[in-house]
Amino acid sequence: MKDHSAASSDDHPTRAGGCGSRRKRREKMLEASDIRLLMLHFLAQNAAHGYELIKSVEELSKGEYSPSPGIIYPNLTLLEEMEAIQVVDAQATRKAYRLTAAGEALLASSGDQVASLIARLSSLAILVNNRSIPAVEQAIHELKMALNTRLAQQDISEAALQTLIVALHDAAEKITHS
Repeated sequence: MKDHSAASSDDHPTRAGGCGSRRKRREKMLEASDIRLLMLHFLAQNAAHGYELIKSVEELSKGEYSPSPGIIYPNLTLLEEMEAIQVVDAQATRKAYRLTAAGEALLASSGDQVASLIARLSSLAILVNNRSIPAVEQAIHELKMALNTRLAQQDISEAALQTLIVALHDAAEKITHS
């Protein structure tokens, strides 16, 4: 569980009127090793090109996660160097890959991890469906608007800020345990 203790104003350079260097950063969805296992999983079903592997992962998450070519192609090369996969037809314009015996063994030894990855990506598909329920969409929109309106005010007192933080934590707890 995350620590929800309130941060001091020293932790928030923008609160003190400075420019601050905080940036939004999207969480990394999967590690390269996770991507390799997913590729082995899909190649165990059918030979495929890199683009087809990207689409397979995307379909599993109903479009919520799509690995970039910059993660897929270098990992295909690595799996090929590890002799876990091989090119189906070296003369083809686009390389299609298939699993080797070494790849099958690697996949078999990682069955629980692969199942966990598939469950994680599949849950994103469920998220998309539930998040698109009109009443849920409206409630999320209202919360974002209220939060943005309040946080856009220049002189929020520390007491008001703490009340807001507590309300958000309380809402998170209620949602988690609903």
